[in-house]
Amino acid sequence: MQINISEIISTDYKVQTFNPEIEMEVFCLDGERYNFIRKSPVELKAQNEGHSVVNFSGHVDVTIDIPCSRCLTSVPTRLAFDFSQKVDFEKLKAEQLDDLDETSFMEESSLDVDRFVYNEILMRFPMKTLCREDCKGLCLKCGKNLNEGECGCDRASLDPRMSAIRDIFNNFKEV
Repeated sequence: MQINISEIISTDYKVQTFNPEIEMEVFCLDGERYNFIRKSPVELKAQNEGHSVVNFSGHVDVTIDIPCSRCLTSVPTRLAFDFSQKVDFEKLKAEQLDDLDETSFMEESSLDVDRFVYNEILMRFPMKTLCREDCKGLCLKCGKNLNEGECGCDRASLDPRMSAIRDIFNNFKEV
């Protein structure tokens, strides 16, 4: 969704609030697609702080379906956060920085709400998501989810890099 903010940019100390819907259906990151389970409208306040400096602040509340990092079970993950970002439009025009990543949500005098929200979610996206703290993950041999029960595979094999240490312990047993 595009919001025209030309009046806010040109009028010092003007404040305007918006409640736009998030239109993107999936959140894409590193080639992965994460579905939104719930998207509340964005609470957005645009405030001109003088000299064409606009502060965008507000609140985002979404729930995204993220797979567990160990067992790949679907985990509904709520991301609710406040944000605040200033954009200096005089500097933006003077230095012709229209293609900067930090202002990629701006197109002339329009704010791309989805792009803005995407950038904010990206900064807060969890690096690791677990279905539970004691998640056992998947069997390395057969791929069974070990949270659902044992698979019967022999997991006694050690990492080959540890074979020298294993030999030391085996020699200790012989003595």
